[in-house]
Amino acid sequence: MPEEPDVAIRKFKVQDREAVRQIVYDTAFMGEPAGVFFEGKKLFCDALSLYFTDFEPQSCFVVEAGGEVIGYLMGAKDKAAADKLFNKKIFPGLLTKVLFSGVFFGKKNLSFLLNVFFSLLKGQFKTPDFSQAYPATLHINIKFAFRGRHIGAQLVAAYFAYLKEEGVGGIHLATMLDAAGKFFAQEGFVLLYSGKRSYFRHILHKDVPLYIYGRRL
Repeated sequence: MPEEPDVAIRKFKVQDREAVRQIVYDTAFMGEPAGVFFEGKKLFCDALSLYFTDFEPQSCFVVEAGGEVIGYLMGAKDKAAADKLFNKKIFPGLLTKVLFSGVFFGKKNLSFLLNVFFSLLKGQFKTPDFSQAYPATLHINIKFAFRGRHIGAQLVAAYFAYLKEEGVGGIHLATMLDAAGKFFAQEGFVLLYSGKRSYFRHILHKDVPLYIYGRRL
């Protein structure tokens, strides 16, 4: 068998942007490609990653193996401030693209967006605000072939060290995966909130859990 390449954790660079966006798209549906529920890669990746890669790249990390970016951790030191910036500078552009590109009328996209709307009406997006005690946040993913090698723990450790240097006292994040919850618990996070989301019911035929974890630094 060929020897597995060594991995290296480093800060995000501008030239990593497309590789990171590809992993975002390839892992967006419970670790599987976003194409299962949404068509329109550029728009989707803008929604999930544009803030991190273009407005706070200094808080992002990647992991390389054999010169290839195979995972990322995108972070924000102040999630509340990041959300405000997203709503002011990024969301209007995304909405314009949705309305005028025709992407809304694709069968998959229409089903997903309508389910998100119904989930919103049910109050499923209302969650407690943990930003005061746990201001930072992160989003992390690894290519499927490289999972199970403790790479995620290395990325989280690098991000923790960065946040401590920046004087950030806590971090919180959301996940819909039980396995991810177990991983974060192993990294010292505690469960702060649990709920559910129904916007994948048209695909999974069930609601999915939503967990919010936090950790003081």
